[in-house]
Amino acid sequence: MWWASLYNESIKILAKPRSYLGFLAITLLVGVILLTLALDGESYLDFVTGSLEQNLMIEGSMLNGHLVGFIVLQMLVVHLPLLVALVTGDLISGEAAMGTLRNLVTRPLSRRSLLLSKYGAAAVYTMVLLIWLGLMAVGVAQWIFGPGDLAVLSGEGLQILPSVAVMPRFLQAFALAFLALYTVAAISVTFSCLADNSIGPIVGTMALIMVFTLIGTLDVPLFEHVRPFLFTTHMAAWRSLFLDPTPWSDILFSIGVLTVHCAALMAFGLHYFDGKDILT
Repeated sequence: MWWASLYNESIKILAKPRSYLGFLAITLLVGVILLTLALDGESYLDFVTGSLEQNLMIEGSMLNGHLVGFIVLQMLVVHLPLLVALVTGDLISGEAAMGTLRNLVTRPLSRRSLLLSKYGAAAVYTMVLLIWLGLMAVGVAQWIFGPGDLAVLSGEGLQILPSVAVMPRFLQAFALAFLALYTVAAISVTFSCLADNSIGPIVGTMALIMVFTLIGTLDVPLFEHVRPFLFTTHMAAWRSLFLDPTPWSDILFSIGVLTVHCAALMAFGLHYFDGKDILT
């Protein structure tokens, strides 16, 4: 019965016009970035690597599908939380505003199973959105520019990853990016349990991200002990997967922090929704 509910909730998401805004935005933005790099990508790379050419000799072109995909991901992943919250923040509060939530809770499916299907549908939407970004950023980029070694700038300088090792790292990076984005989805769905309109959860989610990001960037001693445990600190942890050697201890810590956030948010949401007065 839960799988049927998950299917129904996923269909509801597909039926909403706002669900396609994310795909449209990704398509347009990736298209603009790919066109720009195709026309003037070499000049962009010369600007970025200009200071390095004094210390090393670069032969050939570093512009290829892997590098373009990496650049696109860095530019767009930071904007995906808004696209995710725009849809997932409406899953409970939207039903409450339309009055259909009462009908759902009177069915044989328990409240907890219903809410878990909402969380599951949010995960499905987040995954599909991220897969679309991957197809556009990496797939189309390789089709246009072709494969090649990936040049990554790090604190230690320029690192070159061989072409055969890049795609497995992209897959790992997308998996970690999914966990980070699902944390945002879990926040918006949980906030959606607390509200009776769609605007509150969406605005609340973005406001929380902004506050945590501000705390993470301010150089204040009081925040130093809190910063490692904020989910926003680990939103870009996927970039570490392209370093050599890979800092697995830091990545595992990021996975742990994000997982704890998801579990805590879902536990709170289930507890609150189970006792929420919906029928009156």
